[in-house]
Amino acid sequence: MVVYDTATDTREAISGRLAEEHGYTLVSPYDHPHIVAGAGTAALELFNEVGELDVLFVPCGGAGLLSGSAIAAKAMSPRCKVIGVEPAAGDDATRSFKTGTLHTVHNPATIADGARTPYLGKVTFPLVRQYVDDMMTVSDEDLIRTMYFVWSRMKLVVEPTGVLGLAAAHNHRYPITGKRVGAVISGGNVDFGQAAEWFKTMVN
Repeated sequence: MVVYDTATDTREAISGRLAEEHGYTLVSPYDHPHIVAGAGTAALELFNEVGELDVLFVPCGGAGLLSGSAIAAKAMSPRCKVIGVEPAAGDDATRSFKTGTLHTVHNPATIADGARTPYLGKVTFPLVRQYVDDMMTVSDEDLIRTMYFVWSRMKLVVEPTGVLGLAAAHNHRYPITGKRVGAVISGGNVDFGQAAEWFKTMVN
């Protein structure tokens, strides 16, 4: 296990050093064609189960999950609008999508730690531009409200990054009235004590 200070170091830098020191083969957790293809099976299974959708919300960090899901959506439900959602403090993908120029961010201060990636990848950036219909952000407060709903009502343990997509719909950040809507929920890596602290704001 490697412990690092998120204010001064990045996972990308650490993994690069470990690969160099030990001769590891470094496979990006998002910027690799096989990773994108594998991640896209989440949306593929959803469409196979529920049929066509009008809107699909997908969390976005480095956009491996978003890219794969968008490709699957366009194949399975061509009219479905795919919306990538990232934390407001780490909006590099949204800015990149809207400007067509790659933007970066360094360890953004957000509880969605799985989306603290510095930028979209060489593989994912063009895929997002080609297959994703829009990008947007949600606040950490939106994430806490959505986590609380999922934990308390759906009885699912999900991390802040995992509810990015659902948070856009749950907090009415995107117009969905009268539409068939899907959201990819992904990831349960969360400290229960920290989650309890976040949830205090919901019950007090």
